[in-house]
Amino acid sequence: MFQTDAPARIGPYTVLGVLGEGGMGIVYEAEETSPVVRRVALKVVRGGIDSREILARFDAERRALAVMTHPGIARVLTAGSTDDGQPWFAMELVRGPTITAYCDQYRLGIRERLRLFIGVCTAVQHAHQKGVIHRDLKPSNILVAEEDGRAQPKIIDFGIAKAVGPASGDALRTQAGLALGTVAYMSPEQADASATDVDTRADIYSLGVILYELLTGTLPADPSTDGMYAFLARLVAGETNPPVPSARLATLEGERDRLATLRRSEPRSLRRELRGDLDWIVMKAMHPDRAHRYETATALAADLRRHLHDEPVLARPPSTRDRVAKFVRRHRAGVVAGAVVAVAVVGGAIAATVGLVRATRAEREAQRERAAAEQVATFLVDLFKVSDPGAARGATLTAREILDRGTRRVATELGAQPELQARVMQVLGTVNTSLGQYAEARTLLEDVLRLRERAFGPDDPRVAETLVALGEVARSRGEHDEAARLFTRALAIQRAAHGAEHVDIATSLALLAATRVRQGREAEAESLYRIVLPMDERVRKPDDPRVARDLRGLATVYWAQKRLPEAESLWTRALVLQERTLGGQHPDVANTLNNLGALHWTRGDHARALAYYRRARPILEASYGPDHALVAGVINNLAETSWKLGDHAGADTLFRRALAIKERVLAADNPSIAVTLNGLAGLRRDERRWAEADSLYARALALRERALGPTHPDVGETLRDYAAMLRAAGREGEAQLLADRAARLR
Repeated sequence: MFQTDAPARIGPYTVLGVLGEGGMGIVYEAEETSPVVRRVALKVVRGGIDSREILARFDAERRALAVMTHPGIARVLTAGSTDDGQPWFAMELVRGPTITAYCDQYRLGIRERLRLFIGVCTAVQHAHQKGVIHRDLKPSNILVAEEDGRAQPKIIDFGIAKAVGPASGDALRTQAGLALGTVAYMSPEQADASATDVDTRADIYSLGVILYELLTGTLPADPSTDGMYAFLARLVAGETNPPVPSARLATLEGERDRLATLRRSEPRSLRRELRGDLDWIVMKAMHPDRAHRYETATALAADLRRHLHDEPVLARPPSTRDRVAKFVRRHRAGVVAGAVVAVAVVGGAIAATVGLVRATRAEREAQRERAAAEQVATFLVDLFKVSDPGAARGATLTAREILDRGTRRVATELGAQPELQARVMQVLGTVNTSLGQYAEARTLLEDVLRLRERAFGPDDPRVAETLVALGEVARSRGEHDEAARLFTRALAIQRAAHGAEHVDIATSLALLAATRVRQGREAEAESLYRIVLPMDERVRKPDDPRVARDLRGLATVYWAQKRLPEAESLWTRALVLQERTLGGQHPDVANTLNNLGALHWTRGDHARALAYYRRARPILEASYGPDHALVAGVINNLAETSWKLGDHAGADTLFRRALAIKERVLAADNPSIAVTLNGLAGLRRDERRWAEADSLYARALALRERALGPTHPDVGETLRDYAAMLRAAGREGEAQLLADRAARLR
């Protein structure tokens, strides 16, 4: 049995708890307070272990990490020994799921999984360049952290690493006769206990197994089928004979739908996506004979990039048909809609030149067609801009009529022009979002996403534009994890297309920051806004409304952190800027007034809060109509303030009005509904209407736990309020149970 009693301190670190255990050591979460404040992962040799080989492996891991400086590898910080002589080292604390769990949690498509995996390859290549073979690459040793809104894979646990150069010393070498590593991901030469010349290509094999699992959701060969020793024997002999990934999918009858859904696909499309290049790439990486594998992790990553860019891959000799098909896909914009391009390569430079000339002529023709189409699109965009609430305040019904008519026209009149159709549908979807028509918006924008991915490829900035719009729909519906995933994917595309700074990148970062606030991750949100606001100054005009929105967003972070003077200063600054550039009746102005009302409510100045809310409500109703989620939000705030001021009858009417709107326009599991349920329950508690209060609190608690997770601060709020109601009703035992749960969250 492992000993898990944690010491209070190790070196300069305060031990907070156990992160994990293995045969060699224990990993603690620890905190350093001087000279810097930070959390670390502290790895310590297990007490009582004095094996020279184990101690040498531990020292090898420390030394291996110390020579590596790559964002994809957890870095070592300091090292030392405990009072009783057990060695330890502190390394970067990586918070995040394993790479397979991350991909499934966010339902990453195949191309997104490949881009993430390429990052793993670059980290492995860095280790190899430093003379270190990992030898235990597997999903549980590759975690995915989010850094500046970007998914960053990080490799951990170099506990059985091996040196490939003399500079690293003999301590990194393992004893002959020991097969070290995780069997399912182990290369044949590593499984052979008699082998002494394991090289970097062992890690290439493991990468191939991981890639197979990312693509298919299964291992290429499962050791549990025959037992570990029989599996090792077959592995050494090169007789595991796994099917190619696309063929494996065909055998998973009961799992195909689930696996395809986790990859944002359907079974037939998923198998088609894997067939061909990816089958060849994976099987080359996992070749039993290392002489036939990729020589380096860089070579594996390069072939994956070729696949993503529709270029011939090196994993197999490309046929003429393959080359032509990939050329056409890479130059999709150069093919006129509806035209059939047939390139017959009959050999020699003459035929190749003729094909290229024909494609070039087609591309020039397509450019002329595209220019004409954009002129038509501009006309249609201008036609529908009247639907924007900022430009058509007070005409919400007319706006919706125009939207409905426009949607019908787009479907019937532009079906033969997919690029133009996608552009107009993007506008319609965005305006539907503004009007609170979230279901209609999502339907339109998902169609746009499919059209644009098909027309331009998944890495085009126009695809990112649609991902951002879908993210705003998800955020408005309270689906914050989904929104964060969409914004993060959009950011990756935008950075690849535009570099480090661009107006679109600033917008996506700000939206991701606002989502982090709703997830209760205020520190991350603050970091993101501190990147966004200086970028705004460089990439936006001073009167751009987004500047004021981003100021308002950072103020919201300060408010959540109870930094009220800083929040008030930024909200006031944003309000002045908005009134000067947008006028006093714009919905952005109303939203900032609503924020200032919340600030004064937090201070207990309910009369002043009421004044701000009353200024905001008519602006929002004139902009969006009476049945919009934003209108429901300010009505809810008016209800809570009226309740605090003793106007129970007025509060009751307002709460019920806000709840009716939210239940009509929001998804049933939107946590915004729980805000109103919680407030109305408090009013019923004060009126001593215990049964109604009990029912409302129970609904609010269940909704918040389901939508936000059991540890979110909003769950704690409902637990505390619910406990207070039960205690007032004389149900002390039940009240204490809820109070205890709330205390644990704090």
